Amino acid sequence: MDYAQRIRDLREDKDLTQADIAKVLKTSQSYYAQYENRRRPLPIEHLMTLCKFYDVSSDYILGFTNIPMSLPKG
Repeated sequence: MDYAQRIRDLREDKDLTQADIAKVLKTSQSYYAQYENRRRPLPIEHLMTLCKFYDVSSDYILGFTNIPMSLPKG
């Protein structure tokens, strides 16, 4: 699974809109939509923010593992 599908699935599992996540990332809904539609690469800063927001590892978002693995607290 690629990161575009993974971030869409994470968002939909939380019943959030693209606009909701765009606010978290401090960007526009249309800009965020381009990540989900594979029209724009996901910047590392946004990857880090999404990992913290969803409490998952970057390996999970990037599709290297199917285990969400929560980040260690601290």
